[in-house]
Amino acid sequence: MPDIDDFREAGRKLFAAECDFVRGVTEIGQLPPPAAEIAFAGRSNVGKSSLINALTGYKALARISHTPGRTRAINFFALGGALRLVDLPGYGYAAAPREEVARWTTLTEEYLRRRTCLLRVFVLVDGRHGLKPVDLDVLAGLDRAAVSYQAVLTKADGVKPAEREQRLAETEAALAKRPAAFPEVIFTSALKGEGIDEMRAAIARLVVERAPSH
Repeated sequence: MPDIDDFREAGRKLFAAECDFVRGVTEIGQLPPPAAEIAFAGRSNVGKSSLINALTGYKALARISHTPGRTRAINFFALGGALRLVDLPGYGYAAAPREEVARWTTLTEEYLRRRTCLLRVFVLVDGRHGLKPVDLDVLAGLDRAAVSYQAVLTKADGVKPAEREQRLAETEAALAKRPAAFPEVIFTSALKGEGIDEMRAAIARLVVERAPSH
């Protein structure tokens, strides 16, 4: 059975394609026509935009901000003709009115429930701190909706090497009994490029194994 290393070259080729912004969606009726998609979720300021930029090799494809809650729409990007990348609004603390946060939270939940073309949600978790209660609430929601997800630890450059294995083990243990969780956890640093090749390979594998054939 092939493992992730068998898909590293496929991942490199996949992300060598041009990646273009498709649209930002603020209402469920604005969703683009179905196509193979992967989504990135995480607490506000966890590094979703930075990771998308690192994966695609574009410095400013996804807008980066130091203000939590900057992503206020579901943003769609087309990666060649093979895949769409979906940047979901951050959850948890956000520098935005409560009504606005509630609106985009409802939009995100509706997208996750309805989008049958969604191959997987990559849930980003700050590697310096590990899973927080708000992360666990999101994972529980994905389990209830039977949406496949995989945890990605971010900001590895801010974690001492001796602590990384412990953080990985803690995260894997927390996911072990969750029905919709993919068991492998990837540690990444968008700043240093760590784990980026592994992420690309994991996504290429998804495209090969789960995306509808054309």
